[in-house]
Amino acid sequence: MHAPAAATAIATFDHRRFDAAALLEAKQGRSISVCLPARDEEATVGGIVATLRGDLVETCPLIDEIIVVEDGSTDRTAERAVRQGARVVSSRVVHGGGSGPGKGQAMALAAAEARGDLLVFLDADVRNFGSHFVVGLLGPLLLRPDVALVKAFYRRPLDGRPGEGGRVTELVARPLLARLFPHLVGVLQPLAGECAVRRDVLDAITFADGYGVELAMLIDVARRFGVASLAQVDLGERVHRNRPLAELAPQAGAVLDAALARAALGASHGHEGDPAVAVVHGLDRRSA
Repeated sequence: MHAPAAATAIATFDHRRFDAAALLEAKQGRSISVCLPARDEEATVGGIVATLRGDLVETCPLIDEIIVVEDGSTDRTAERAVRQGARVVSSRVVHGGGSGPGKGQAMALAAAEARGDLLVFLDADVRNFGSHFVVGLLGPLLLRPDVALVKAFYRRPLDGRPGEGGRVTELVARPLLARLFPHLVGVLQPLAGECAVRRDVLDAITFADGYGVELAMLIDVARRFGVASLAQVDLGERVHRNRPLAELAPQAGAVLDAALARAALGASHGHEGDPAVAVVHGLDRRSA
């Protein structure tokens, strides 16, 4: 019997610690791409792009490009993004039309199109977006060479009720990490759509399909580069379009699939001492 792996402290920062002008000096020739997968987000995507361009391209040229992946929208998402100065890439062109293949595929397309040495991924449905989202995420990546992936965390109200958001996170993702990957339980928002990552890190992993992409990236980066390569930044409060409970089942299922697939991978590779190995072997024995 192996003792369960202890949770590892994740380097944690507040976004107010970082300043765009100071980070501009720390770029040292590196290029930065901001990528937004978006489906039917005409109400918010234009404002996000405008804020990015105003604050972090024109006022302080910290970022070098803004890419919006239009992932099967039926509204004016692409038009609003182009109008504010983003480069829009359509998943319809790559995947042959339809309603779009999913978030993981959209993020993979963004990464393939982006030219940056560092990539920042943002959700396009945030209503209270500020440029501190990007500045905060880039801080640890630009100032600490040992950091590979930076995740956001924040307060998430649900219809104005504090602390009620993040239902799939609290009911699915965090319990899964506690049981299968306990060394990652210190990550407060494992499903956060806001993150920053080095290009060489993305080149070493594979994007999972669909809604499982954020959890899969977290697990894969920790496995490949070590938990010490992770950081997280408090971005304050995040207000976005909350989905009805009935629409969360596909997301929850994708998150579950991503975690179980990586637990099985750990077992097949014989990662001794990994609690996921014992869990998966236990499932195998019960199903035998």
